[in-house]
Amino acid sequence: MQENNEECLICKEPLVYLEEAEQMECALCHKVESSNCRCESGHYVCSECHMKGIDSFLGLCLNETSKNPYDILLKLMALPSCHMHGPEHHILVGSSLLTAYKNAGGEIDLQKALLEMQSRGRQVPGSICGLWGSCGAAVSTGISISIITGASPLTGESWGWCNEMTSRVLAHEARFGGPRCCTRNSPLSRLEAIDFYREKFDIQMEKPEKIICDYTAKNNQCIGKRCPFNPQNA
Repeated sequence: MQENNEECLICKEPLVYLEEAEQMECALCHKVESSNCRCESGHYVCSECHMKGIDSFLGLCLNETSKNPYDILLKLMALPSCHMHGPEHHILVGSSLLTAYKNAGGEIDLQKALLEMQSRGRQVPGSICGLWGSCGAAVSTGISISIITGASPLTGESWGWCNEMTSRVLAHEARFGGPRCCTRNSPLSRLEAIDFYREKFDIQMEKPEKIICDYTAKNNQCIGKRCPFNPQNA
């Protein structure tokens, strides 16, 4: 029998995604809210509980010197508060980009930017990649551009840039199809964003020479050789 890896945080049973949202009680904090996701045993974990401990992202980024957002991403993903799949990736994607941007010479108040990234990223729900058609990792890259440029619904060029950033990542991710994998889409978004930052800001972040996924055996929905980072494609 296959072991269930990185599924329900309570019992490890596979997750179930419902066509219509239902009122569910978080198994950890007992908050009741509407959701499309629970495990086969009925457990539901809200986004806030899923992201518990995410403040540790801030300290790591503020002490980081790398110009490579993928290296920073790997360190963030290794933290106990980060699970293989989940809404925390909606924060760490943009956080790693903002940190690398600063280290590569970008003019930004990094602490202020990271706090804003956490504030906005927390509002991006889990599961939106399949339910809304907009991956949270892609949205996180757009948020990072918005923070750097000061974009708002009323700005001009910067409004276009943050939406272009998100759309480019979504198009890149869509070529590989589903099911969802945060450890696939987060690096994909990073590679697209590195090029975008260079084009728009003339900031030269460092790119990884090769990305090989270490999470394949832990992912029950791994797409195998279809994933560009699968070890079999190395």
